[in-house]
Amino acid sequence: MLRQVLHEGLRTSFHKLGHFVANHPVFFASAPVLISILLGASFSRYRIEENVEYLLAPKHSLAKIEGNLVDSLFPVNRSKHTLYSDLQTPGRYGRVIVTSRRGSVLDPHHVNSVLKLHNTITQIQVPMLGFNYTFAHLCLLDDSKSCIVDDILRVLEEMRSARVSNRSAPSLRYPITKLKDGREAYIGHQLGGVLAGGGRDGVRSARALQLTYYLQAASPLNEVVAATWELLFCKELENFGKAHPELSLYPFTSSSLQRDFQRTSRVSERPLLFSLAVCLSLAMLCCSMRDCVRTKPWLGLLALVTVSLATLTSAGIFNLTGGKYNSTYLGIPFVMLGHGLFGTFEMLSSWRRTREDQHVKERVAAVFSDCMLPFTASTALHVVTFGIGASPFTNIEAVRLFCRNACISVLFNYLYILTFYGSNLVFAGYLENNYRHSLFCRRVPKPELLQQKPAWYRFLMYTHYNEEATEAGPLRAYESHLLVAFMKRYYCDWITNTYVKPFVVLFYLVYVSFALMGYLQVSEGSDLSNVVATETSTIAYTRAQQRYFSSYSPVIGFYIYESIEYWNTSVQEDLLEYTKGFERISWFESYLNYLHGLNITTSLSRSNFTEYLRSGFLRQPRYVHFSDDIIFAKRADGEFDVVASRMFLVAKTTENKREEMSILLDTLRKLSLTSRVKFIIFNPSFVYMDRYASSVGAPLKNSCIAALFLLFFSTFLAADPLVNAWLTVTVASVEFGLVGFMTLWRVELDCVSVLCLIYGVNYAVDSSAPLVSAFALGRESTRTRWVKLALERHGVPALQSYLCYGAALLPLAAVPSNLTRTLFRCLFLTAIITAFHCLAILPVLLTFLPPSKKKRRERKNAAENREEIECVEIVDSTRVVDQITTV
Repeated sequence: MLRQVLHEGLRTSFHKLGHFVANHPVFFASAPVLISILLGASFSRYRIEENVEYLLAPKHSLAKIEGNLVDSLFPVNRSKHTLYSDLQTPGRYGRVIVTSRRGSVLDPHHVNSVLKLHNTITQIQVPMLGFNYTFAHLCLLDDSKSCIVDDILRVLEEMRSARVSNRSAPSLRYPITKLKDGREAYIGHQLGGVLAGGGRDGVRSARALQLTYYLQAASPLNEVVAATWELLFCKELENFGKAHPELSLYPFTSSSLQRDFQRTSRVSERPLLFSLAVCLSLAMLCCSMRDCVRTKPWLGLLALVTVSLATLTSAGIFNLTGGKYNSTYLGIPFVMLGHGLFGTFEMLSSWRRTREDQHVKERVAAVFSDCMLPFTASTALHVVTFGIGASPFTNIEAVRLFCRNACISVLFNYLYILTFYGSNLVFAGYLENNYRHSLFCRRVPKPELLQQKPAWYRFLMYTHYNEEATEAGPLRAYESHLLVAFMKRYYCDWITNTYVKPFVVLFYLVYVSFALMGYLQVSEGSDLSNVVATETSTIAYTRAQQRYFSSYSPVIGFYIYESIEYWNTSVQEDLLEYTKGFERISWFESYLNYLHGLNITTSLSRSNFTEYLRSGFLRQPRYVHFSDDIIFAKRADGEFDVVASRMFLVAKTTENKREEMSILLDTLRKLSLTSRVKFIIFNPSFVYMDRYASSVGAPLKNSCIAALFLLFFSTFLAADPLVNAWLTVTVASVEFGLVGFMTLWRVELDCVSVLCLIYGVNYAVDSSAPLVSAFALGRESTRTRWVKLALERHGVPALQSYLCYGAALLPLAAVPSNLTRTLFRCLFLTAIITAFHCLAILPVLLTFLPPSKKKRRERKNAAENREEIECVEIVDSTRVVDQITTV
């Protein structure tokens, strides 16, 4: 009883709201336009977010805490040349991968070209404030105040010197080689595509070579000069590549990722305009019909104008509040488009069901009463799901910002459909009631006068007057609409046919099987190249990295942040055991080997262990570089103690480099919790990997839980409690299929795909709620009859919105960007899967599953020993007859 009272009360409220809008159409049509124009002027404050780590890395992660601790002990900016990472190296730098088209990069002529390239890079000049800055002024310095360069350059210079002096070059070992000064250096990230030969680790040839030039950015002026140097670095490499076609160069700088991430917005401009034009044309076509009075092409146009005004308003508010744009916001217009198309087409479909002999105000009020309750409920669901995603619990800033702006946009979209689109429906209603042409606004002559006009005039002015009607009801005039006629005359009878239903159910089982197959293969997409434009330096560099440098992981820093008994034999065994299986650049292991070389036992006292370390080991030229890896502190008794130290580990990897790194990170962290040696591990790339899967999945999980709670607690507002149950099952089925087929289409679970999954919840409710509600309201007839009526009423607007939405998405497929590729695939799958459920699965399942359509009174009077089989269809050659058969 309470449900019916609330339901009717809300319908009455929307009926009055429709009357109010119909009484003031000029105000409600002009106010949204003026607000949008005023707020649109704020685009002078347009700004772009340049910090990619801020957007895509989890905000709250253990890796960031570990990074702060590491930076306090061993500043990361000074040691970034040793903590090698692919795309996440901090600070300013320039990097290039050099590959040879023929032969090995270690061939003499290629070695000369690479050293020439190095010399060209170091001579790049940046004119600033009357001074020419070169790499020598900007480079990262070592303890001897010399520029830090890659060790592979020293190896190449030794090879060239040996060749010039006609002596044999020193053996090059891989991945750790010994330099001329006796120092061991890791070159696994500097030499790629290696073919071993000669000795166990000897290098016979190599296909690729990587050089990195680290810059300082200690002051604002230094930052500007370094940024300019990076641009000149890319131009110089382009010119060098043209002059040396035997080499392929793949440049990458610290700003490449940000630049290529934002490039998606620029390359999407023309496809988005084309998308708008295609959607606009199809919307006008879907609203058109042969009848020149009842056709509503302008309302199809105004549906897109309404969405555009809401987009402009929300963008203006975003600018005024100091927001910064990023490429993920490209998905917001499509969220608004899907939401707005359902609302506007439902209003137009409800308008067709009103009586033409009523006043326009009554017809508009009836439209509001019929459509606005489910449309308001779906808008509330949008606000709740995106609102949960915009909460502080969301750990990825790009997802949180997108959800916040989508929430605001959907809210304005709803308000503008109520006001702007509703007032234009009033104007269109007056034209229709006065029998004026919907395009030319000229009054259409009556049939007897029209017959006297030329053929072209009769073609343009064709309409159906109510006086001609031979059957009751004005709906006969709308059956000339192509989609209405198709749905009523063909599709409804076909989808509810007894012989079609088994095939639909079978097709659904196939759908579930493929979705399950994809669901079991879901993988996270923490690779940053998934969100940048294609055909860019980032993509080219990433492909070269994966091809030539995937054999080893990034360099992992192994930091011991507490004073331990390094001289203790058991501690030494533990440390050696922890680092076993890795390629190691370790002061500790080198020091133990140094002691063995002197025939000194490693089990020394504290004072002797530290004394040999400070006075002997670290004074050797080949070990002096380890001084940066050890922190000494003076004790109260005057002796020194090692309070913190670091080592560098490199793991052997395969093609699944990121997955293996994530597993390795978890394994080493678990070991650090149980070990008596207190250590942490760190690499700049861990900031993106750490908790990425949980951080990406959390907004989706929270939004789905919020949607379920909203559907549960809004049961008393629905026409039938089973409506929300059906909506819940539909949403679960759509999301399950979307995740599965998304994976089969090679889309990984990243921030963009998760945003599409959140929107999929709302899109499924938008399309299926009117259909299920209309079915649940029917009481007097059979299930099959009410399924047909529900499809006739709500199937046409759903089909119109699917066609327009799908057409708007197609131009996205042509955008050369990984981000828009993910956006297109996820949204297109959302539309296809939802249409399959709304137009096929739900109509079939509702014909034999609850809620039942038998009258309660008939059920009470039925005998207990009698079974009733409802809705058995008997098909003869002329018609389909619904019949109740009693057994």
